[in-house]
Amino acid sequence: MKSREPNLPANVEVFDTTLRDGAQTEGISYSLEDKIRIAEKLDELGVMFIEGGWPGSNPKDAAFFDAVRSRTWHHAKIVAFGATRRAGIAPADDPSVQALVAAGTEVCCIFGKSSVMQVEEVLRTTREENLRMIEETVAYLRAQGKRVIYDGEHFFDAFDANPDYALATFAAAQRGGAETLVLCDTNGGHLPWQVEATVRAVRAHFGPSQRLGVHTHDDTGCAVANTVAGVLAGAAHVQGTVNGYGERCGNANLCVVLPNLELKLGVAALPPDALARLNEVAHFVAEVANLAPNEHMAYIGRSAFAHKAGVHVSAMLRHPDAYQHVDPRKVGNEMRVVVSELSGRANLVSKAGHFGLDGLDPQMGAKVIDDIKALENQGFSFEAADASVALLVRRRATDYVSPFALVDYRVMVSRHDEKRFAEATIKLQVEGQETHTAASGDGPVHAFDRALRKALEPHFPSVKGMHLADYKVRILNGSAGTAAITRVLIDWHTTEARWSTVGAGPNILEATWLALADGYEYGLATVDAKVEAVR
Repeated sequence: MKSREPNLPANVEVFDTTLRDGAQTEGISYSLEDKIRIAEKLDELGVMFIEGGWPGSNPKDAAFFDAVRSRTWHHAKIVAFGATRRAGIAPADDPSVQALVAAGTEVCCIFGKSSVMQVEEVLRTTREENLRMIEETVAYLRAQGKRVIYDGEHFFDAFDANPDYALATFAAAQRGGAETLVLCDTNGGHLPWQVEATVRAVRAHFGPSQRLGVHTHDDTGCAVANTVAGVLAGAAHVQGTVNGYGERCGNANLCVVLPNLELKLGVAALPPDALARLNEVAHFVAEVANLAPNEHMAYIGRSAFAHKAGVHVSAMLRHPDAYQHVDPRKVGNEMRVVVSELSGRANLVSKAGHFGLDGLDPQMGAKVIDDIKALENQGFSFEAADASVALLVRRRATDYVSPFALVDYRVMVSRHDEKRFAEATIKLQVEGQETHTAASGDGPVHAFDRALRKALEPHFPSVKGMHLADYKVRILNGSAGTAAITRVLIDWHTTEARWSTVGAGPNILEATWLALADGYEYGLATVDAKVEAVR
């Protein structure tokens, strides 16, 4: 940069709403376990705020705040989201406001109406009452010891139509004690120069001491550009989601916003060196959300730094910056040559290092890498299945012995008189003995798991404490019809640990077996040997 924009902040607060706004993506339905795992990954990345959900709107979000209250968070503050009080009712008497208090978070984010049209036509109340609703709700939460971030819903549309009233809503939030005023492009219809002009006007009105933020949606395809424009105008707080998840066309994609801020504008957004974990986090969240990653996404897509054979590759061999605008390693990605088998190492290989790969003999390490690459070609994905990666490393050790081995299995499903029945039989080699068991269940996977447990529990009592928290299935090549490859991801937990495993194959039961076997094998190795579990 030759000269620094005078309004440009030295650093910004990153407010992640993947678990709340991102959950409104069509096709996403996070389980409670999903939400906790994503929150932990975001905390590791170093975002400042993690919006966990709206505790007054549904039991799952309320359960999330109950579940995370006693956890240790190293970087982030967990945020409860809600609305201003209803018209004609005190905050102390509003169940939604009380749910925010009961969530037990240090920080709350509430939204209120900025638009005269929204106030009069949607809320059907007066402009004056809306201002009281904003100020009193913020003041009440502050009196309960909460920090408050205020989201001005539809702010840009409101400012276009009636700037005086839009500014009055922010003034009400400021009087109540809100620490940050966030301009929201709720309908996602604005363009970068419009966002920049409005943020500049609001900053001029309130002065540089009032922290401003931006929350943009992608309905014009400009959410990332709009967020950057807001920061250029002086916003020091950015809201968005991993992978741009969100309702309709999505929210501002933090996986693109953050590299633009740090690498292009020199604005600090994450802890030092944390940006290098961005690729890992993006793929982890996609896997947990059970959505295919966008391979062509800027910065963190698998194709973002891919180069085909020809003049590009020739130039890249001479100088790595010939056809790349940044070093891909800065965001945890890598340059690839897309020709035959010369694609380099897969992104997921880095995960193996967390389990001792870096300390292996080079030849042994190469074998583990080959294992991972071969399995990836068969449909496996290890981005959200660290336990399966750990087992690949351990199985290469000369002194490692698997606690059990499959001999045979059979699963039968029947339907009679409108009733469905599943039965599984399994034969294992355990501690030098062959064990043959059978069990029934609500479906083939349930029966399979019960039969496996039945075979293992007499030898390994700790299996009783291992539970399946979630089970996901993804069809990888749907064009192949019933011959398509199926990937199964299973989340596990005990009272003290959680881990995830993966299996893949043309047969859903075979894929399930691989994920189940990895889950129990890893659990036995960590619980019985008291090895720290995957977090």
